[in-house]
Amino acid sequence: MRDKIIPALDVQTIEELNFLIQELKGEASIVKIGMELYYSFDNDVIKRLKDNNFKIFLDLKLHDIPNTVHKAAKTLAKNGVDILNVHAAGGIEMMNAALAGFKTENEQGILIGVTQLTSTSTEMMNNELLIAGEVQDIVLKYAENVKTAGLAGIVCSAQEVSSVKEKLGADFQCITPGIRPKGISADDQKRIMTPLQAIRNGSDYLVIGRAITKAPSPRQAYLDILKEIENE
Repeated sequence: MRDKIIPALDVQTIEELNFLIQELKGEASIVKIGMELYYSFDNDVIKRLKDNNFKIFLDLKLHDIPNTVHKAAKTLAKNGVDILNVHAAGGIEMMNAALAGFKTENEQGILIGVTQLTSTSTEMMNNELLIAGEVQDIVLKYAENVKTAGLAGIVCSAQEVSSVKEKLGADFQCITPGIRPKGISADDQKRIMTPLQAIRNGSDYLVIGRAITKAPSPRQAYLDILKEIENE
């Protein structure tokens, strides 16, 4: 079950990063590097975390023309990233190009597609993005495109996982942010679930940020969540 929990290390200072490394080392096996952390320290943070025996999920949501994303994915793969994501809104050709670039340098790595952010509501999607329909329908269509492009799975909310698995198969991986333990504020997330609800719904990985990293003891917060899902 330890592989299922991915703490999101969304910090900007070396002091905060070192604290989280010490708290989570030997407990969490994989951590997420998002834009905040990556743009603060660049590729040095990948090496630092690799040196502390963490696997890396690099969450940059690559989205550009196919050639640019191909080269970006190839470059990032050279740094030992275990999981990398692109945004499925870039289309099948772009995702194909990303996969080709990534696998050239990291055959064992996993490339996944982001569908709709967990901060996206149907109202916002319809009125601001001018995408008609329900969020779940768009997630399913993007997921189909991701599978067609040959990627291993998607990032989606835990609310959509059961529908995705039913349509695309149990082996199609679902990484789910928007995970909030009971009693923790939803903050800017709209489509959320508790860790146990997400596991029951079929999530393969749970990305959990503030509930772990902002806790007085991140290690204990991580272990409490692990205990909850292990007892399932």
